Amino acid sequence: MAVPLAVLAVALLVIGGWYVATGAPVNPGVDFTGGTELRIATDAPQSEVAAAFDSQPESIRSVAADGTYVVTFQSGSATSSELQTQAEDAGFEVRSIDAVSANFGSETQLLALGGLAVAFAGMSILVFAMFRSFVPSIAVVISAFSDIVIPVALMNLLGIELSLGTVAALLMLIGYSVDSDILLNNHVLRRSGDFYESTARAMRTGVTMTLTSIAAMIVMTITATLFGIQLLAAIGTVLVFGLTADLMNTYMLNVTLLRWYKFEGVAR
Repeated sequence: MAVPLAVLAVALLVIGGWYVATGAPVNPGVDFTGGTELRIATDAPQSEVAAAFDSQPESIRSVAADGTYVVTFQSGSATSSELQTQAEDAGFEVRSIDAVSANFGSETQLLALGGLAVAFAGMSILVFAMFRSFVPSIAVVISAFSDIVIPVALMNLLGIELSLGTVAALLMLIGYSVDSDILLNNHVLRRSGDFYESTARAMRTGVTMTLTSIAAMIVMTITATLFGIQLLAAIGTVLVFGLTADLMNTYMLNVTLLRWYKFEGVAR
């Protein structure tokens, strides 16, 4: 249990430190803070793109696959029409414009994070109702919690912002985590065979399932990055981190707790 608990502790320290430094556990993206995102086509260097606008862009991201830039502005910097006019005056082709108001963004953030909290709480209640025993149930809940916390900490370190896409990925991780943990618990607690035989059976299915998902998410992330599909790239990256953490938490943390629970129960 030492390794997964140590990783979880480090992740919590990163998130806590980020909150102290920035006032938020993870940096919110345009979906939640509000702002405007332009996708422009030009051969100009990034410095010329930044100089073309009256307001300083929050970020400029190059998409090599189609020779475009994704330029993001904070809410209140300028209107969408003003930014489009400035881009066109500089000779850039504006491919698309996405704008989110600050009020709508804050409401969306509250709704998304509230949905994540409700989903986690509902999952916890369902797990306790299924197993009706503290140790197996808390093992699933701790694993799911760690599967969310570790990717969030890595998002901070890698500069990935919290958006509707990454919230969706965190919701998916709850499902992935519970899937593998319940599979393990069912094999160990409800099927015939000793502890190690049951664990081996569960691992053959669970590890194959998780590795297949990781491989699919890696392919999606690489493809989305090449073609500048930021939403899918962010979802794929978070899922790769979370699924990798799930392997560690399920087959080190959860297995250890189940082994202690089963052997202690036999001893009693």
